[in-house]
Amino acid sequence: MSSTTVTPAGAARRDADARDLRVAVVGAGMMGADHINRITNRIRGAAVVAVVEPDEGRAAAGVAAAPGSVARTRIEEAIDRDDLDAVLIATPGFLHEPVLLPALEAGLEILCEKPLTQDSDSSARILEVEQRLDRPHIQVGFMRRFDPQYRELRNLVETSDLGALLGLHCVHRNPSVASSYTEAMLITDSVVHEFDVVPWLAGSDIASVEVKPLRRNSVSAFADPALVLLQLENGVLADVEINVNVGFGYQVKTEAVFEHGIAEIGRTAGLTAWRDGHVVTAEHMSFTTRFAPAYDEQIQRWVDAAARGTIDGPSAWDGYRVALACEAGVAAQHTTGPVDVATAAKPDFYA
Repeated sequence: MSSTTVTPAGAARRDADARDLRVAVVGAGMMGADHINRITNRIRGAAVVAVVEPDEGRAAAGVAAAPGSVARTRIEEAIDRDDLDAVLIATPGFLHEPVLLPALEAGLEILCEKPLTQDSDSSARILEVEQRLDRPHIQVGFMRRFDPQYRELRNLVETSDLGALLGLHCVHRNPSVASSYTEAMLITDSVVHEFDVVPWLAGSDIASVEVKPLRRNSVSAFADPALVLLQLENGVLADVEINVNVGFGYQVKTEAVFEHGIAEIGRTAGLTAWRDGHVVTAEHMSFTTRFAPAYDEQIQRWVDAAARGTIDGPSAWDGYRVALACEAGVAAQHTTGPVDVATAAKPDFYA
């Protein structure tokens, strides 16, 4: 469907039982290619009908992975020509706003990979445009909320089986990062996930952020690793070790400290072998395998929610709150002590 035929509510999509959700995947790099494969082979009720990617090689690979789809170079072209129901945005964050705005104006269902946008001002512009519609259309891809272990830990917090949650120890480790990765990206590309999932686990917003570098890794071009301290409004303190050149693999773990016990998630599952005086086990090397079940669950629930005319996960408001936390985090990289996170009143639209 085109921008001239879609109502703001996306009402033309409501015959979902008759056909699959028609999705344009924008961006066919590692993340986009993973989602194209996921929707084509593992998700019910959806089909990739367009791959929006200016790189010819990536576009060709995306189309080959989604039989029946077409390649487009711009989202506006796909909206005008491909009778879309939905857009999945998998481009780098600085390219999100130019895709979000026309997709919103066309009334499409949207799954936007994190971050919503690169800063709070652009995120606020997205909120303003979305609120011209009758309901939220944007779901932000903070996939950890869909990870079985994270959900089990949140349930433990909510039921108070171990008493009140007192604190969280988190680690976020990458084997290495590209040469284009910057010090600010420790916050905006990596700890951005903790800025969403820690408040979700603890049931409280972030009040302040403090960054304390560890001794610098000699292979890193900037202050890496670091400890990021998140003080929540309810008194819970979370520390995050962000370490993007750890070498051995990709590792995301959380230890929760309760009044009456400790809980841990994120240990690598699989075969462990003891031989010749050594213990050997495999470790993930990428988020695409560590969080594969979470991505599957997230996309399936997004597709199912779109058929009902709603979203089922973090909203654009959640993305805006994370943008505010990221700005405090980047500021904290260049000062001593905690930096307060800006506050804003949540619109009734996102209640």
